[in-house]
Amino acid sequence: MIKVSETAKRKIINLMAEDGFNTSDHFVRVGVKSGGCSGLSYELNFDQTQLEQDKVFEDNDVKIVINKSSFLYLIGTTLEYSGGLNGKGFVFNNPNAQRTCGCGESFSL
Repeated sequence: MIKVSETAKRKIINLMAEDGFNTSDHFVRVGVKSGGCSGLSYELNFDQTQLEQDKVFEDNDVKIVINKSSFLYLIGTTLEYSGGLNGKGFVFNNPNAQRTCGCGESFSL
């Protein structure tokens, strides 16, 4: 399960609307891929095509879809949004990550 903070929800809704997506028909696709300074990096996109092997969750009125190979890396993660002076963007608070890079976009187990 992935949780979505209130600030991340508001930003997702705004960005989806700007890009021509809507929360009733479209969703946020979250994944993990090889790369980044710590070995694995996060992916976050808007999508409308759900695949058979996808895991589907909904939290805070946001539908999240994760491919099967990324699911185990992301269990218990909270998606947040930081708009402060030190950086701006989505932040993955992942309890499974044993090490993260300085930018927060990659991790290792």
